[in-house]
Amino acid sequence: MQEVKTVARTQEKEKDKIEISQYILQKVPREAEVTRIEYEGPMLAVYTKRPEILVDQSSIVAEIVGVIRKRIVIRPDPSVRIPEVEAEKITRELIAPEAEITDINFDPSLGEIIIETKKPGLVIGRNGAVLQEIIKKTKWRPHILRSPPIKSKIVTHMRHYLHSESKERERILRTVGERIFRPKTYDVGDIRLTVLGGAQEVGRSCFLLKTRESSVLLDCGIHPGSNRPFESFPRFDSPEFQMDSLDAVVISHAHLDHCGLVPFLYKYGYDGPVYCSAPTSNLMTMLQLDYLDVANKQGVAQLYDQKDVRECVLHTIPLRFGVVTDIAPDIRLTLHNSGHILGGAMVHLHIGEGLHNIVYTGDYKFGRTMLLEAAATEFPRIETVITESTYSGPDDIVPSRVEAEEAITKVINQTLERKGKVLIPVPAVGRAQEIMLVIDGYMKRGMMKEAPVFIEGMISEATAIHTAYPEYLGREVRHSILHEEVNPFQSDYFTIVDHPRQRSSIMDGDPCIVLATSGMLEGGPVIEYFKTWASDERNSIIFVSYQIEGTMGRRVQKGIGEVTMMDNEGKMVALSVKMGVNTIEGFSGHSDRRQLVNYLTHLSPKPERIFVVHGEKQKTINFAGFLDNKAGINTVVPAPLETFRLL
Repeated sequence: MQEVKTVARTQEKEKDKIEISQYILQKVPREAEVTRIEYEGPMLAVYTKRPEILVDQSSIVAEIVGVIRKRIVIRPDPSVRIPEVEAEKITRELIAPEAEITDINFDPSLGEIIIETKKPGLVIGRNGAVLQEIIKKTKWRPHILRSPPIKSKIVTHMRHYLHSESKERERILRTVGERIFRPKTYDVGDIRLTVLGGAQEVGRSCFLLKTRESSVLLDCGIHPGSNRPFESFPRFDSPEFQMDSLDAVVISHAHLDHCGLVPFLYKYGYDGPVYCSAPTSNLMTMLQLDYLDVANKQGVAQLYDQKDVRECVLHTIPLRFGVVTDIAPDIRLTLHNSGHILGGAMVHLHIGEGLHNIVYTGDYKFGRTMLLEAAATEFPRIETVITESTYSGPDDIVPSRVEAEEAITKVINQTLERKGKVLIPVPAVGRAQEIMLVIDGYMKRGMMKEAPVFIEGMISEATAIHTAYPEYLGREVRHSILHEEVNPFQSDYFTIVDHPRQRSSIMDGDPCIVLATSGMLEGGPVIEYFKTWASDERNSIIFVSYQIEGTMGRRVQKGIGEVTMMDNEGKMVALSVKMGVNTIEGFSGHSDRRQLVNYLTHLSPKPERIFVVHGEKQKTINFAGFLDNKAGINTVVPAPLETFRLL
């Protein structure tokens, strides 16, 4: 019986595809010479021997999209693409030298020639004339990128890897497309939410959304502050979770408590897509590889390896903010800015034809910062919201950004005046770049004492990724990089620490400021500086980000006078903490209590129900009660492994 159903579904799918293909062929000019129409991830790819015709007549494609309600991309047929070496030569001849091309790469799986240039406008040409010539003469479709001020190793390596595995990438995209556009077996309904992690705690965020037809995972993180398996990783032992029925994984942002366990899924057989923003894809890969490196150095068992991270790269489909994308037969996804870190997204899921709409906030900041714009508040429809609540306690009212900037300036100035050194543990992504902007700005204005600022660990690579995506940054920084050609991340005050051997001279040298990972003193180069400077009361450590319960950072932040650490010979020693310990609130990428309330009460449209997650247990309970009573919104505090029927 099951075999009969499978055959019937396959036949129905082929019928739908044939009908769509026939409609497209009717609308497309015959001279475009369409060779085939394929599902390609969440899009339909139309392969043609003369792609320039359809690119030039974009209104035809727009009309087709309006009717079939599926995204379409025009691909040059592989049979007409000229060899890459020749295509690059022709492309360079067509583009004026003034455009300052910095790199040219190819993506055979998409038929794209990727052109990095300092002046994209000159590559595009008036009304796209240069692009048209490139398509016509090379039969490769140009993808224009602005050259980043700082070159990213991760971005470069990921492009090269995708190029080398283009055939496998093609297979993955076809498989994903076939699964997305399969015929529905059931009517839409029975929408269920299961908590696999991230409820009444901060860490291992993971939520499973299921309908009768589909299964989608929202985030898949680890708990940095726990060593107990049932508390460190999502509860994949839940009977609701079945790997072989998983349609998609959606990642809100690149912090490890939201994406650290995604490669684990590929190790155990998942072959489906991961959806996230383009910056998140790069940052996620960087942090996952670093997670493996730190685990290896600490002798901790690794749940996955670099091969699994590479599988994650191959299966990741980056999306732009605001683009509606089919990810399952009955679910559409749209990402919106969350204001938390670069590429951080709020996840909007549209289920059925207007049947139910969910906003999963991930982590968010409802307030502009130097680095990013505030979180988006307007959505087409909302019935259910799943919100973080990290700083949702009644006393979690943080100072304004200006007050925070003045506070960190005061601590730095006082420390430097007494000939001390300043250590600022930061996550490589987000807070590091924010603090860099503050230090650069205040030193330039003469409000902060000038001193060498050393950038340690992955911060420089993360910063390079930031400069690769200026369109995701706050308007002032974006304008500075794009239009004034001034990159504040390359300030003369900053010195990148390229090798560990440089540390001894920094640690023993003159007063300075060091920004180093990790932000919670759980490994990384910050540990070396902390061990050397902790016992000197002239020095200061400044915490500017959230310290998860159970981490070394949390213990030091609470005022512990002595910590046990491993010395350079591998022996455990007691370390006296006499340096000044400062916590500067206001730099967090999370919203405080007021911002959370303002955000949730200003959402448009008003939600019917709110699930409060990603917060310490008592805070989530208190916050849910407040929202329920004061805002008049049905609010729930879920527990791990609980399942809720949304419809």
